[in-house]
Amino acid sequence: MTALLRYQTGLLLRSQRWLAPLLLYAAFLAVGVNAGEPVLGALGLTAAALLPVTAWSVRICVTQEPSAARNVVATAAGRGRAHLAALVTGTGLPALVGAVAVLAVTATGDRRGVTAPAAVATGLLAALACALTGAAVGALASRPFVRAPGWSVAALVLGSLFALVTTGSPAKHAMTALITGARTATADPPWLACGGAVLLAAACAALACRATARLE
Repeated sequence: MTALLRYQTGLLLRSQRWLAPLLLYAAFLAVGVNAGEPVLGALGLTAAALLPVTAWSVRICVTQEPSAARNVVATAAGRGRAHLAALVTGTGLPALVGAVAVLAVTATGDRRGVTAPAAVATGLLAALACALTGAAVGALASRPFVRAPGWSVAALVLGSLFALVTTGSPAKHAMTALITGARTATADPPWLACGGAVLLAAACAALACRATARLE
């Protein structure tokens, strides 16, 4: 799996396709987050923006290989394992960028009533919950389930929107915890939301890998 992850990461970095979602995330933070505003509210926006960005990144990774190269890798390592490596790679980069953003927002935000460690822990858990929920959306809105690029993008956008506003979504739960904490100046790490996002992402990844092995 390590070799597959290195291969997928190399493809992603060399293709420079990662620039588009990364620039979208940076633009969202530049417009939506201001230095000196209450830190928990800013962390909520920082985490929420990760969801569509991660979904987009996952779609990039699972579609970036030419068909011939994908077949060679699938023959050597197994189609399911190769697809899983693409999903993990597409999730890892946005999650890493989101962690850096959480640290930056915590350092520049207004932490009155909230300690820095508590803000960082709450922000990182919320960012992870949103990133993993976005990974689940990306896994279901891409190959092998949705092959046509137009329909895939539409599913990606709608899935991201529903994941952010639907009751019961781990991302919605994490954002609610941060918004509530911003009103009361109390950091409440969203452990339950993060755990639910881990289970959701794992289930969607397993479903996508099994479907890939059968349908492609």
